[in-house]
Amino acid sequence: MTQPDLLDHPLIEQRYFFPRKDPVPDPFWVDCDGARLACVYHEVSADAKTVVHFHGNGEVAADYLDGFPQLIGKMGCNCLLAEYRGYGNSSGRPQLGRMLDDVPAIIRAAGCPPDNIVLFGRSVGSLFALRAAGLFPEVAGLILESAIADLLERLLLRVHPDEIGATLAELEKAVAARLNIRHDLENFHKPTLVLHTRHDGLVDVSHAERLADWCNGSTNLHIFSQGHHNDIMFVNGPHYFGLINDFLNSLP
Repeated sequence: MTQPDLLDHPLIEQRYFFPRKDPVPDPFWVDCDGARLACVYHEVSADAKTVVHFHGNGEVAADYLDGFPQLIGKMGCNCLLAEYRGYGNSSGRPQLGRMLDDVPAIIRAAGCPPDNIVLFGRSVGSLFALRAAGLFPEVAGLILESAIADLLERLLLRVHPDEIGATLAELEKAVAARLNIRHDLENFHKPTLVLHTRHDGLVDVSHAERLADWCNGSTNLHIFSQGHHNDIMFVNGPHYFGLINDFLNSLP
């Protein structure tokens, strides 16, 4: 197996991703190599910035239909809820390498110049937002919520390299070929908002601290004292959305 294919190994797919079939009405289809992604697009103005949101692992775009795009709209931005292969009513399987390779098609589907896009990645969705930041460093800004600083570290929690016929060095090289988070953030010069909870039991708060340290643009790190990985938005609602609103309105 060639190194780029390691991330598409069925064992990574089975142990790392938890897709759910929950269709959205009237999807905003994004065609990728071998898959159609059932995304959602909410527009307030063709000239407005577009927030491209990548959801968490056990979530689907449909989970955000009730209010989230409208709240982003009230902040003056369009909202594109990205969907993944095998999630919602998208076709394909959740193969990590291919999912990372789908990112450019999702960004292009927003239909505006990258410098009018704000990337927003939550939990595992941060991997795709960070991939986009590496590929499109001219975007207007980046929001990371409960985000991951080290993909290899997360993979090794669930898969041993021997199980996918690779050495640790080969897996490390395969990850770095697609996603070098520290390098990309050190070369990303746009504003970044990093949100995390102190008591996140799934992705330790040290991930947020590392991400903030690596950012080379203006960075706002906010660690909430309340909530956990899966309820950060709900427990901290007004404060959470206030920080996002302030961040979006501060962008030139």
